[in-house]
Amino acid sequence: MTGREWLDQFAAAIGAEAPSDATVDELLKLAGVAAHASERIAAPIACWLVGRAGLDAGEALRLAEEMTVS
Repeated sequence: MTGREWLDQFAAAIGAEAPSDATVDELLKLAGVAAHASERIAAPIACWLVGRAGLDAGEALRLAEEMTVS
């Protein structure tokens, strides 16, 4: 099973819309920023926080990148 297939099935199982390819790409970039700016554990939790806050993944990525410049 591919990662995309797993995400689609998991989204259906939890009653959520599966993310677009662009959203997946932005979340992976966000995870990379979080992991490289601190500890690896920040990556999945940052993505979880995006979902909890209802933020657009691209906007969250922009905010995370701004934090690393400071």
